[in-house]
Amino acid sequence: MHAISSPPPSSPSSSSSNSIWVLSSIKLQFFARIRRFLQSKATRKRRSQSRNRADEQNNNKIESDETVRVMEKHGDDEKEEEEEDSAMILQRTVKKLHFGSWEEKEMAAMDIEKLAKEDLKVRKLITELGVVPVLVSMVASDVATRRRAALVALIHLADGTYTNKAMIVEAGILSKLPNTIDLVDDSTINEFGELLLSLSSLANTQFHFPSLDFLPSLRHILQSNSSFDTKTSCLGALYNFSTVLENAGPLVSTGIVPILLELSSTKETSEKALATLGNLLVTMMGKKSIENSSLVPKNFIEILSWEDKPKCQELSVYILMILAHQSSSQREKMAQAGIVPVLLEVVLLGSSLAQKRALKLLQWFKDERQTKMGPHSGPQTPRFASMGSPVNQREATEGKKMMNNLVKQSLHRNMEIITRRANVAGNSSSRFKSLVISTSSKSLPY
Repeated sequence: MHAISSPPPSSPSSSSSNSIWVLSSIKLQFFARIRRFLQSKATRKRRSQSRNRADEQNNNKIESDETVRVMEKHGDDEKEEEEEDSAMILQRTVKKLHFGSWEEKEMAAMDIEKLAKEDLKVRKLITELGVVPVLVSMVASDVATRRRAALVALIHLADGTYTNKAMIVEAGILSKLPNTIDLVDDSTINEFGELLLSLSSLANTQFHFPSLDFLPSLRHILQSNSSFDTKTSCLGALYNFSTVLENAGPLVSTGIVPILLELSSTKETSEKALATLGNLLVTMMGKKSIENSSLVPKNFIEILSWEDKPKCQELSVYILMILAHQSSSQREKMAQAGIVPVLLEVVLLGSSLAQKRALKLLQWFKDERQTKMGPHSGPQTPRFASMGSPVNQREATEGKKMMNNLVKQSLHRNMEIITRRANVAGNSSSRFKSLVISTSSKSLPY
């Protein structure tokens, strides 16, 4: 048998190094376990916190949803209560209007005014309950407060609905206009004008008005000392009615044209009056009535100088073109009234549309001595003329010279006025003046 050999004895230094190595290994394993434990603990803590936050959010969401449901239910309950209250108020109001005393009818009309302001559907619902005929009958009352309450209620019922306007007209409201304006207070006249303006918009549709018997009352309002708002409303109504050619006859025969001519000379009411005159001018009756006025064409020529009213300038020169077309007598009146220098100012300083119309009108005056009116335009060159005739050539040359001199004189006579007005747009006075003086009349754009 072989004897078991024992390991050789280690030296003291070797044993000490082995002990240090074992101790270091144990410490590393301990710290590694501690780190893993702390990491796992932190992970569990984060997971727990995440679960807690999720639960809290879910709880908050449930509570908020519950709160929203409660609030919505409460809001729906309040809305239902409000609708029930409005329905009850409307029911009581309509009942008072149909079966109550005159004082109750007046209060009911005030309530209808408040209800009609809320919504278009409410306005339609109110008229379906048959309140319009009762309100129209109240308009003819001698009591001012009762009459005014009915008018204001009808104004709000007519707002934005064709059906309600048609029902009000068919109920006979136009025949309720007062024949004597002096016996009616100003507030009632103003409300009549406002209601009439609203109802007149039906003229732009296929609706047929039963009659225009209210026009004399409208004329009296425009001739009275009514407020500016009242006259503006009445002018707007007249303009709407004038858009229908069939209404030109009744409007002219009522004597509206002289009133419109007077109102056109005032800047506050000029635009709508001129637009109405322009609509009437396309008919033979309207054109004849305007031509026979002593204010024509002087009134329209004066309006051409309103630089702060470009729309009025455009309408005025349009009317002058219609009047001058195929009418040598009207063109002669215009020339005598000094229209040429005014047209030159419009050409230089007017709007683009006014400039085009003024240029066309100036061309007619320039060719007046050598042309005749054609069937579809302004003055045209005659078809049959002895071009080789010395007399015709001499007359043409003289006519051109006279027209050129007229243009030059007009330019120089109005130079200071034109220069001053042109300076507003930033032009130099001396530069503008020298430019116009050095420009030949042959280079003018007309």
